[in-house]
Amino acid sequence: MILDLFFPNRCLHCNRIIDNELLVCNLCFEQIHFTHFNYFEDNFITDKCKLLFPVEHTFALMQFEKENISRKIIHELKYKSRERTGKILAEWTCERLDFKDEQPDLLVTVPLHPKKLKERGYNQLHLFTETLSGFYHIPFDHELIKRNHYSKAQALKDKQHRLSTENTFSINKNISGKHILLIDDVFTTGNTLASIAWEILKAGDNKVSVLVMAIDI
Repeated sequence: MILDLFFPNRCLHCNRIIDNELLVCNLCFEQIHFTHFNYFEDNFITDKCKLLFPVEHTFALMQFEKENISRKIIHELKYKSRERTGKILAEWTCERLDFKDEQPDLLVTVPLHPKKLKERGYNQLHLFTETLSGFYHIPFDHELIKRNHYSKAQALKDKQHRLSTENTFSINKNISGKHILLIDDVFTTGNTLASIAWEILKAGDNKVSVLVMAIDI
């Protein structure tokens, strides 16, 4: 295509010209710090979540370290209108995550407030989750959880504000007896996930597992 000649796709890290379906070149891909977590074995996220709420299993795709490639990828997805990045991250996840015989019943994303959704134009988790849904044949529900308050981006908040999530979320539908896989972009304090998890757990005889694109350690 003519546009590809004038505006070729470039590696997010080193700026080399790459195929349109890629995020980074092969050399930079090798520098991404994937976690290699086993979904069924306790890891850093499991330990953190168990201090906040009952959790079944957890998985993180990448490490979210200062100045590393994964941080740049997530920021492109969230703040640079690169929604397609979510599909590629989901494909990387599918290559590394095996649910075996314990697939969750439903994929649920952390919601944006309607005002934030209008500002950004998309929820950065939706295409990621929909791609996972298609691969694993697990239904998703973007409407199950409602965010009750508008707030600035997590990355811009100080620690005290990040810790305050009381009454931030509510359940929109009746749900019981389900194993919910709760999906977010970056695991930091775990308080946002805990706030949603308790709403799900209180709603009925449900179980919660966690999947994030990256973990900030």
